[in-house]
Amino acid sequence: MSDLSPDLSPATVTVTGGRPPREPDAPLNVPISMASTYVAGGDTEYGRYGNPSWEAFEDVLGSLEGGRALAFSSGMAAVTTVLDLVGHGAKVVAPQHAYQGSIMSLADHEARGRLSAELVDIEDTAAVVAACADAALVWLETPTNPALELADIETIAAAAHEAGAYVVVDNTFATPLLQQPIALGADIVVHSATKYLSGHSDVLLGALVVDDDELYAVLKNRRSLTGSVPGTLEAWLALRGMRTLHLRVERAQANAQALLPRLREHPAVSEVRYPGFGAIVSIVLDGELAADLLVRKTSLWVHATSLGGVESTFERRRRWKTEARTIPEGLVRMSVGIEDADDLWADLSRALDQVVAHRPE
Repeated sequence: MSDLSPDLSPATVTVTGGRPPREPDAPLNVPISMASTYVAGGDTEYGRYGNPSWEAFEDVLGSLEGGRALAFSSGMAAVTTVLDLVGHGAKVVAPQHAYQGSIMSLADHEARGRLSAELVDIEDTAAVVAACADAALVWLETPTNPALELADIETIAAAAHEAGAYVVVDNTFATPLLQQPIALGADIVVHSATKYLSGHSDVLLGALVVDDDELYAVLKNRRSLTGSVPGTLEAWLALRGMRTLHLRVERAQANAQALLPRLREHPAVSEVRYPGFGAIVSIVLDGELAADLLVRKTSLWVHATSLGGVESTFERRRRWKTEARTIPEGLVRMSVGIEDADDLWADLSRALDQVVAHRPE
């Protein structure tokens, strides 16, 4: 794999990382290695322990986040592996608003007596710090899904470490281009690589990044034992997607910021939530019916539960029974894509106009 200079910009790393050595007639990309069994005597031995295609993806992501990356079969496989670090009966602090898979996994562990979970308002830093006192693991998501709240990673990480707790940050929404949690004190960074890293809505993949060799070895061993390894093709596609990560994030963020003032001025929208960076925007309409009407009346925007792809998608989050009751019924989470911003607004505004037209007298 490539030995990149630490002085390279993230945009350059996304393009140049994870490449084979430059030798005559060598391919520019690491080939897809469809192997389950390897000749004995090396470092890999068996397909559950490693694969050159995974390692190329891990090389790029680790360089971007400032640590060592491990790829997993899904974001939830990565989440579950982290929760396996928590001792029996120990406490996990987590946001009350977060990715539902993470919250449901915590609830499942708690129901089985594996651990206890304390859900907090992640923007109330003092309350989060107080909750860290007897925690074994502090789980942060910033911005949160779908409320788009921000956590003070540095302050919370310092308090958690004083209590002897691991600090985990889900960096899926921000991506390593906009936020590097390890530099702010996090021990583990989590990604649903399905989203922005892959970027084309065609890959199911997760990842963890750490900067501690001992912790890396523990997590890698857990991945091997549980078999939660990524598919070779998925890892290859994810790396190909990351080659344009900086361009996609730049364009999608610019589109989101172009839509913000228009959304704030539209009479159908009662609230616009935006953390100041990234391409996720949440808007609040006047209740469930208005939000459901909006997501049915567009032609460019796609009603879908995932995010971070090149296409613009949105979803009324409370359609899921497991979504937090503190999320408004009319909240629509919008993942702004890389289409033309004026086209996106024309499509969206027509649907919002219909929401206004169908308001009860």
